[in-house]
Amino acid sequence: MDLYQELILEHSKRPVNHGLREPFDAESHHVNPTCGDEVTVRVHLSGAGDDAVVEDVSYDSMGCSISVASASILAEEVTGGTVAHARETYEAMRAMLTSKGEDPGDEEQIGDGVALAGVAKYPARVKCALLSWSAFTDALYQAEGAKQ
Repeated sequence: MDLYQELILEHSKRPVNHGLREPFDAESHHVNPTCGDEVTVRVHLSGAGDDAVVEDVSYDSMGCSISVASASILAEEVTGGTVAHARETYEAMRAMLTSKGEDPGDEEQIGDGVALAGVAKYPARVKCALLSWSAFTDALYQAEGAKQ
């Protein structure tokens, strides 16, 4: 089994930050109607603007190993960083996953997210991998709006 498959399995079996926690500034629930995957993401920020810190990302997810692993990778990569970094990481993940395999991903930017690069070749699975990231982005915008 190659390293990337092992990373996906590890994140799906032992997801980082799984379980909804308080305090939180915003929550977003997304569903992938194609396969039935669901995720609820909570975001807790300190500060405001691009320099605000993502203090916590917690989530509850139900779905395939790709969906669960992607949520775990999200929590691992953005927790403790700035909002600006979280947005850049989301954009890098989205670009890689929608590239149809042309963008291998940048490990410096998305860390373990590169393990999901192969998903880009399977359009039906791209939504599974992006589900938690979309919910996170929605919650992030809600949290920022609440802080203004």
